[in-house]
Amino acid sequence: MNIGMTLPVMEPGLTRKDLETWTSLIDTGPWSHIALGERIVFPNPEFISTLSAVAAWTQNVEIIATVSVLSMHNPILCAKQFATIDLLSEGRFTLGVGVGGREEDYKAIGANWSKRRWKVIAENVQAMQSIWKHEHDLKVGPDISNGGPQILAGAVGPRAMEMAAEFADGLAGFSFNADIEEIKDSFDRVNLAFKAKNKSPRLVTSFWFGLGDNGREIVEKHLTRYLGWMGDDIAESLAKTAGIAGNEKSLKDLLVKIKDLGADDVLLVPTSADIEQLKRATEVASLFA
Repeated sequence: MNIGMTLPVMEPGLTRKDLETWTSLIDTGPWSHIALGERIVFPNPEFISTLSAVAAWTQNVEIIATVSVLSMHNPILCAKQFATIDLLSEGRFTLGVGVGGREEDYKAIGANWSKRRWKVIAENVQAMQSIWKHEHDLKVGPDISNGGPQILAGAVGPRAMEMAAEFADGLAGFSFNADIEEIKDSFDRVNLAFKAKNKSPRLVTSFWFGLGDNGREIVEKHLTRYLGWMGDDIAESLAKTAGIAGNEKSLKDLLVKIKDLGADDVLLVPTSADIEQLKRATEVASLFA
């Protein structure tokens, strides 16, 4: 099982130096992947621009988008953007896709909330792949390696996973509470859906973490802000149990359990931009390298 690290892009006040330092330490450490996600109505750096910078800054790790809210974007423009990231990374790019859960993000860019459906995701993936394989009427470059990046689906429910099995190569999963039973259930559902299509899915999961004696405080501070779109009371309540907070041993023990489920990859999601969080997590990741 491979371990990856997500950049702390949802933390406020990030500088170029912060992003470059995190990226460099991940790329030269025991990590297999570097990841980041998309959000519009939030003070995080823009998704495509940041992926491009990471592609240029790195030499070794796989770059995973977790995830592109593909249903609110133009697939032809996305095809060009992702092909460019593939070019900059020399083929190290993997694309996670999903429908997202924030209507405010759709509205902010003039996207149609009614298109928040996996059918639209499937259609957009097909359109992008037709561009990448030179099967589209429009000649849009640059050329992409291996016919396009691997596609991971941020699907949750059984129906979404059934649809994802049609076009995706695996699961870009997320466990809100870093719960082993929750992760097992998602793996079971995606394995069942992919088996029906005679496919073997790549199993990827992720979760928030905060390390140290004040780990829970770190997680709560981050998530109270990050989940604020749900309302302050709900955000504060959810933040009390979300993710994993504790020492390195507790993180290692959870990773061992996930490995035993047959996971291919785990992507850790930091709740602080403090470089000490990355250094502490690196000690754990080195045990799986």
